[in-house]
Amino acid sequence: MNATTSRLAGQVRVVGAGLLGASVGLGLRARGVDVLLADASPANLSLAIDYGAGRASTPDADPVLVVVCVPPDLTASVVAAELAAYPNAIVTDVASVKVAPLAALEASGAGLERADLERADLDRYVGSHPLAGRERGGAISARADLFLGRPWVVCTRPGLSRARLSLVESLILDLGATPVEMDTAAHDDAVALVSHTPQIISTLMASRLTGSSDAALRLAGQGVRDVTRIAASEPELWVQILGANAPAVADILRAFRDDLDHVLGALGDQEAPGARRALAEQLARGNAGVSRLPGKHGQDRRYAQVVVMVDDRPGELGRLLTELGEIGVNLEDLRLEHSPGAQIGLAEIAVLPESQKRAIDELSARGWRIAG
Repeated sequence: MNATTSRLAGQVRVVGAGLLGASVGLGLRARGVDVLLADASPANLSLAIDYGAGRASTPDADPVLVVVCVPPDLTASVVAAELAAYPNAIVTDVASVKVAPLAALEASGAGLERADLERADLDRYVGSHPLAGRERGGAISARADLFLGRPWVVCTRPGLSRARLSLVESLILDLGATPVEMDTAAHDDAVALVSHTPQIISTLMASRLTGSSDAALRLAGQGVRDVTRIAASEPELWVQILGANAPAVADILRAFRDDLDHVLGALGDQEAPGARRALAEQLARGNAGVSRLPGKHGQDRRYAQVVVMVDDRPGELGRLLTELGEIGVNLEDLRLEHSPGAQIGLAEIAVLPESQKRAIDELSARGWRIAG
């Protein structure tokens, strides 16, 4: 399948023209799909259209698929309205919680505009959730490749036909993501661990910076930046997400609190028997947890690191990447560390273990300085 061919045949309506909705639109437009955009805000809609994410939806629209990209507290009501308005369409959504919207829909209109939601209508709803995003929102931050290589959950449930699941999976594959089938409860438990709780922990760490001195912040390196990166996310959205998945998040935070109490105990009396061992074992458990994280494109593979010193002048990073290509080493991941005012930065390159020695030898021969 070439880059401009879509698995989807027909119009796709995207409701909500923010970061995710506009990114869906951009990705589908790149494959030639007729994308119809709708948003409660005329300004948001116009901006997404100006960026090329699609065209304004029209009264005669007849989509095969509707993608609802609205805040979690609006998801169920908008899904219900779209099911009613487009009886020939499959409706999916991208909300990061799945139990609450489905429960509201199954309640046949509890709090929804349409109280007589038909069972047949609900059978056309397929919940989904892309594990992708950015700290900044809005169509201005949208990217056609936002979902590339990212997992995208499709929520299965009894009675949901394979044909309807397959249509949503076609959307996912068109956008370069990887479909992952889960039921709604398993999904919400999983994202509590890998997304929602990390948001809280990152935020709490970042809040410690507000009262610190400028002198201390000038010492900040990549470690604190990594830990606090997602703390820049939109508070209003996260209040909704955390509220909708509160029990699962609270369970993990309680366990985290217990671990933190053990660490505090060990730090409080370092000469106590077993104190240093307790710290070492906690650190080792962190190593073990990190080792379980999937690598590029969801593969459970560990990568080797090559750290290269890069002079702070125009074109140097581009030259490094070009020369990696020339020596035939595939770049699996890249992380940059550069302190303000420093004349050199560090490029931490992830490569396959079998390529590490060749990368070091070849780059060194070309004059690059390898750290470590």
